[in-house]
Amino acid sequence: MTLAADKTLHIVQPVVLVLLPVFLLACALLRVPNAALITSIVAIVSLVPFFAQFELSHLRPRDLMPIVVMTALAVAGRLVFAPLPEIKPVMAVVVITGMAFGRQSGFITGALAMLVSNMFFGQGPWTPWQMYGFGLAGYAAGWFGQTRAGSSRIAVAAFGAALCLLYGFILDSWMLIGFVHPTSISAVLATYAAGLPGNLIHAAGTVVFLLPIATAWPPLFDRIKRKYGISPAVGSKARSSS
Repeated sequence: MTLAADKTLHIVQPVVLVLLPVFLLACALLRVPNAALITSIVAIVSLVPFFAQFELSHLRPRDLMPIVVMTALAVAGRLVFAPLPEIKPVMAVVVITGMAFGRQSGFITGALAMLVSNMFFGQGPWTPWQMYGFGLAGYAAGWFGQTRAGSSRIAVAAFGAALCLLYGFILDSWMLIGFVHPTSISAVLATYAAGLPGNLIHAAGTVVFLLPIATAWPPLFDRIKRKYGISPAVGSKARSSS
């Protein structure tokens, strides 16, 4: 991939992450018909810059392994904890991946974890939004890993919980705009109130999963990166080795 293309995609990615919720809000304000389908298609399009940069980077097999392993771990975790409503280790795995291997790896891991695991849980118009939501979490974790707070176990756990609430809010908003008609204040409140318990359980479960690994796994991954010469996915900066 040329340097110009890399810079362009690097700029486009955060813009897309911001514009997608804006588009969702615009559909709500304009009362766009078939909003669920239209916004899902736009969500799919929003994923293109991330996968395009990943595909065009021509990474070495060793650089791909962290994404493959962490995606498989997230998928396995979602399957193993399927009997427990909303309690899944997926967000914890995605957060740690973003912190350890960078924004691009975090996004791809989160998006692929939802795409692959939904082969078992069921694909649908919600899949692109789940991919976007967890991809956004991984991308944000890549940024968070570069801050001083990234070395605090409590801060990482709190950040993971906040991402769960944001993810739930995004999915609830898509559900509201796409399927709740007519839209009224009572309908809005009812939709978010119905999703709040599950979102809180998701956040609490993520805290439980993150607390024991938040500060233990990143140094381990740093050693693995140094030993095997693993580079972060293109377009992102991984957590600095210590």
